Amino acid sequence: MTHINSDTSSDADHYAWYCVRTKPKREHIAARAMNQIEGVQSFCPRLRYRKATRRGKVWWVEAMFPGYIFGFFSREQNERNIVHTHGVMTILKFGDYMPEIPSSFIADLTQQMQELNEGDDDIMTLEPTVSEGDEVEIAHGAFQGFQGTVIEVMPALERVKLLTEFLGNRHVVETDLLSLLLPNKPVPE
Repeated sequence: MTHINSDTSSDADHYAWYCVRTKPKREHIAARAMNQIEGVQSFCPRLRYRKATRRGKVWWVEAMFPGYIFGFFSREQNERNIVHTHGVMTILKFGDYMPEIPSSFIADLTQQMQELNEGDDDIMTLEPTVSEGDEVEIAHGAFQGFQGTVIEVMPALERVKLLTEFLGNRHVVETDLLSLLLPNKPVPE
């Protein structure tokens, strides 16, 4: 993301933030291409998280708003260029109405992302957090679907110990932190 300056509008040109629809999984490509157009800025907030796969634990980066990015430009000067940019499908419209995104929303989102990631402008890293006493469900492995209570968190190993009921008895089960579903907490898909 380039430096966001929402105050570059003049009387002749009306610069504003707009929501831009992108091709699937091409948000970052569209944002980069839009930044190359003179007088256009883009913002593509993304989430980075670890996911357990057959290859092991892998870092995934996905758009915070899948299929959409934000663009700051003058409609009169740049609408046609934006629509024909690599990775862009269209600018979000409702009939003839093209809603503007408030600059305060973009500024707040940018500020939160910078605070959480120590300067990484457009990527927010999510870390799974559990604490003792949390009710969780096992999502992968032999105990898939079992529910239990976290009794110990082992952060160095990225594992937890759960107290779960199995065959009429309560058992302590050790499992990978990334194989848990955390109720009432956001989980990226």
